[in-house]
Amino acid sequence: MVSDGLSAGEVRWRRERAALNDARGPLGEVADGLYPDVPRVAETPLLCRDAWIPGAPIPLEEIRLEWEDRPAPPAVADPAEGLPDGYRTYAEAVAALAPPKVFEDRPSYRLVAADPPVLRLGPARYFDAVNVGESVAHELAAGVAGLPLRDRVGDPCDLARRPALPAVTTVTVTTSGRYVLHRRDPAKVAHAGGLYQVMPVGVFQPLGGEPPDLWQCMVREYSEEFLGADEDYGDGFVQEDWPFHRAMTAARHEGRIRAHFLGLGIDPLTLALDLLTVVVIEDGLFGELFGGLVAVNDEGEVSMAPFGEAVPRPMQPAGAAALGLARRHRKALGL
Repeated sequence: MVSDGLSAGEVRWRRERAALNDARGPLGEVADGLYPDVPRVAETPLLCRDAWIPGAPIPLEEIRLEWEDRPAPPAVADPAEGLPDGYRTYAEAVAALAPPKVFEDRPSYRLVAADPPVLRLGPARYFDAVNVGESVAHELAAGVAGLPLRDRVGDPCDLARRPALPAVTTVTVTTSGRYVLHRRDPAKVAHAGGLYQVMPVGVFQPLGGEPPDLWQCMVREYSEEFLGADEDYGDGFVQEDWPFHRAMTAARHEGRIRAHFLGLGIDPLTLALDLLTVVVIEDGLFGELFGGLVAVNDEGEVSMAPFGEAVPRPMQPAGAAALGLARRHRKALGL
């Protein structure tokens, strides 16, 4: 045992976890080189299959979400490689040895199949993705020879190989050409700490017993990430009756907010899956809805950046890809 009460294995694991969080940008570049034959999204490191990237933005209302109640289990789940003695999963080790500010095993969705505009989903828990994705990233940071866990997972774009839990990554652009930029604080988040990202971004999760609904999930993320609202909505919450949701949805029906699906892809470091979307908001409406845009939220620092300028580095591949696709389609998006 060591002086702080941790075993040598726990100390080693914590040190490797810190090394991962300190170098996600460079490690992502290394991971990018591990998949030379996999297609990329918009000339970024985000991995994909060609069919995952439509030739034009798809209006969000045209995305069809299908449900599979009992999908086949993934080939790799809850790997034990690299964990200190006494820990069953990576999430268990994180919670005990390096807990971020936000770390809860909430109900989530697993992406079973993708052929836009159709996405097929099944039930999952948030830690399902942490246990595989952060493990393969940790393995790379620790310099494990041969990367046996990553090799066991195999094709990063094969959704049957691991629990592929989608996040919704949204580029929010004003009609005057500014977008919302986020720097994720490694002390606050379990994923992508130290990297820049667009906003809002959130794991695609249900609230209560609601069926999967991309727009409802995105609206909650706007409230939480842009305005600093609490993630606990309380018992009896009905989103359709919530004034903020009603204001966002009415503006979308009026065309003052335009939401489109751009595609999906896989982060080479963590194998995280992102659904890429863009929301264009009229300048005046942005001020009405988000005049109270926070400078700091529960996951990091918030700012505005010119839509046409170079992507800040290091940026999470999903954010860079969403920006790249939005710029590629700026005419179709009215930008």
